[in-house]
Amino acid sequence: MVNKNIGAERRQYPRIEQRLPVKIVANGYDFATATQNISCVGAYCHLTRYIPPFTRVMVTLDLPIISDNAKIDCIVECKGVIVRTEDKEDGFNIAIFFNEITESQRNKIAQYVSQFLPHSSSRF
Repeated sequence: MVNKNIGAERRQYPRIEQRLPVKIVANGYDFATATQNISCVGAYCHLTRYIPPFTRVMVTLDLPIISDNAKIDCIVECKGVIVRTEDKEDGFNIAIFFNEITESQRNKIAQYVSQFLPHSSSRF
């Protein structure tokens, strides 16, 4: 029997490789960086300072959404928690899980992500 799902996305919410401006506030420090990838439930980005896993953070994303052939800049603010910190030569990669986000804010991210997905793959 052949498994047709080999290599298929197993996440409930698709993730896209996209650089977006993001502001992260953690332990009294403000960081301005960019996402490496993003989904409705989290983001992955690079920082020059170490933030340990399980640290709570405030996240502000600037999402350029195309609607009716016009670009709208949407701001998404939510709370998250660092679920993984990876030591890199030039800093640290962190994975943030959005643990406190309103449905309307999650929908803005979903709308942004869906712009980059084939229409048949959209699950929102």
